[in-house]
Amino acid sequence: MQPILLSLITYLPLAGALVAFLCPGGPAERDRAARWLGLWTTLVTLGLSVLLWIGFDPAQPGLQYETRLGWLSEYGITYHTGVDGISLVFVLLTAFLTPLSLLAGWRSVQTQGRDFVAMLLMLETALFGLFSAQDLVLFYVFYEATLIPGSLMIGIWGGQKRVWASLQFFLFTFAGSLFMLVGLITMWLKTGTTDIPTLMATGFSQPLQGWLLLAFVLAFGVKLPLFPLHAWLPDAYTEAPTPAAAMMSGVLSKTGAYGLLRFGVLMFPDAARSFAPYILALGVAAILYAAIVAYAQSDMKRMVAYSSFSHMGMIAVGLFTLTAEGIDGAIFQMLSHGVVIAALFFCVAAVAWRAETRDIDALGGVAKQMPMLALLAMLFTMANVGLPGTGSFVGELLVLMGAVHVSLWVALLAGSTMILGAVYMLSLYRRVLFGSVKGTVSLLRDLTAGEMAILVPLAVVTLWMGVHPSTFTRLFDPVVMQAVQGHVATGLSAGATHVGTAQDIVNVASR
Repeated sequence: MQPILLSLITYLPLAGALVAFLCPGGPAERDRAARWLGLWTTLVTLGLSVLLWIGFDPAQPGLQYETRLGWLSEYGITYHTGVDGISLVFVLLTAFLTPLSLLAGWRSVQTQGRDFVAMLLMLETALFGLFSAQDLVLFYVFYEATLIPGSLMIGIWGGQKRVWASLQFFLFTFAGSLFMLVGLITMWLKTGTTDIPTLMATGFSQPLQGWLLLAFVLAFGVKLPLFPLHAWLPDAYTEAPTPAAAMMSGVLSKTGAYGLLRFGVLMFPDAARSFAPYILALGVAAILYAAIVAYAQSDMKRMVAYSSFSHMGMIAVGLFTLTAEGIDGAIFQMLSHGVVIAALFFCVAAVAWRAETRDIDALGGVAKQMPMLALLAMLFTMANVGLPGTGSFVGELLVLMGAVHVSLWVALLAGSTMILGAVYMLSLYRRVLFGSVKGTVSLLRDLTAGEMAILVPLAVVTLWMGVHPSTFTRLFDPVVMQAVQGHVATGLSAGATHVGTAQDIVNVASR
């Protein structure tokens, strides 16, 4: 039953997408039926993902729920899936955000609703497949599959510049994927297999590791995005419809960080040590650059987009500290950021849909008309800043603890994300929510029951991650520690000797 459960989670959304395409009736009836079908499909998938979580044994750092089938066996390529603690948390994140994103598009996506639901469900299947793939060819197939629904959602249901934004997103990501394909073929020629666990145990020479890691950095650095490969991000996030923006920033960007972790830090440890100073510098550059540019924005959605870019720089720093604390912090920050950034996009959409503008200067006094939104937006703003008691604080604390072992200056510069984030986020909150009422703000009405159903679960998880972070760290911490104690720890600086402290720091941070 266990392997079947993971396959069911992966392909149930795809089945829902196919059924949605077959919904009969006129456009209105067809769209309504597809929306309800999509909602129930994502909720059932979420329930199955919770069962996957319950049945998962955190004490075993290896793969669980494995499935291995013949595919191109004569070429060393198989259909191999399974999850460890790292994969599991991203499966849960995807399953959690998808139904909320679908609900967010219930009212805002007013045309071709059936097609939109199908695209969202297809994206969910691609993400599940990507995070559970244990064969590099299978991973590549699912990684490329995310491009189709992602670019279509931007290009069809996006804003005025949607075509350009969609084209940028597709071309940047597809061009980066070519480097992954070259690396994939190189490893296959060297080993005769694309099985990820086998490749992880293969001792590639240091020069070859360097070239392979360079290929994967270029591939995944686009999706992360890693500075300066971010040119597609502002337009894509801004022009995308709110559900797509939430999924892209909340989950899709994490595929880049996930790939860097799997096929960089863990697979090529020698090359990762050589690359670390440069990736750390690029991560710090992203934190500072994106924060400064975010403060200069006049569009709420664009400011949140740059905020996302800044925080992804923090995740890159955590991964390439090459310490247990830093890697744990990066993973936890990915989860927390996925929840918080999606919530911020939903809050922006709630105001923009009512006021018919995203211009910060055209808004003011929203809190007087929408007190519930003001309350929830304050929570998500504080979480984005890294306030203690929220999940972001735990993730950033662990990243900084890992960075301190590498360089005090890296830790100080990376930690500036808290200060700079407070500057632009509190400025956004003050200008939009407080002050005198402007324009049509006096006509705004507070959150509906449907919008509360979207934002309240996000608020609960944000606080849950801050108060009980060990709920999640206990899933992936054993995998990280095993890797650091194994081949990753060899030759590292003194910081890697702290492999036993990550969970202790989490426990202290949650008090």
